[in-house]
Amino acid sequence: MEFDVGARLKEVRKAKGLSQRVVAERSGVTNGMISLIESNKSSPSVSSLKKILTVLDIALADFFESETPEPKQFVFRPADFVEINPQQIFSSDDEPALEALSIKKVGNSSTNSLLLLYEVYEAGADTGAEALSHEGEEGGFVIEGKLLLEVDGETQVLKAGDAYLFDSTKPHRFRNVEKERCVIVNASTPPTF
Repeated sequence: MEFDVGARLKEVRKAKGLSQRVVAERSGVTNGMISLIESNKSSPSVSSLKKILTVLDIALADFFESETPEPKQFVFRPADFVEINPQQIFSSDDEPALEALSIKKVGNSSTNSLLLLYEVYEAGADTGAEALSHEGEEGGFVIEGKLLLEVDGETQVLKAGDAYLFDSTKPHRFRNVEKERCVIVNASTPPTF
């Protein structure tokens, strides 16, 4: 089932009581572009959508969520994990690389200050040719397999049992260049998507 980005953006914007013009001015995205996105005549880039959602005070992952767990919940079973479609977060010309990636979020970014992700990188999975960067810190553990991690131009191969921790304002990228799947548990603060 296709996610209706335009309808969701319009719903969130109206719930915040903001006009397209105000959101445009505050985000640096043109009013016309917001109108085109809301009418589903144009798809936003990840960068543009993040700028708009920052003004609306909603994390990228929460934008794509239809249901969120109860704020008082502190135990999460696999059925409570929210699958995040990598194609809605990362930009890549290599669709199979994104299809080979599964990201499951625990909790709700609007009520928690930590983003916790369970990520499965099948063979060839990649977060995209364009490195990511966002506010905060990011860290995690490789549970299974091997992962190629690039941070600020430096590349390292991590294997099961290894961990990473870095300033996430530095450009970074995750890739599985092995034939076996890789599983990681990733945490970042503040929640960015």
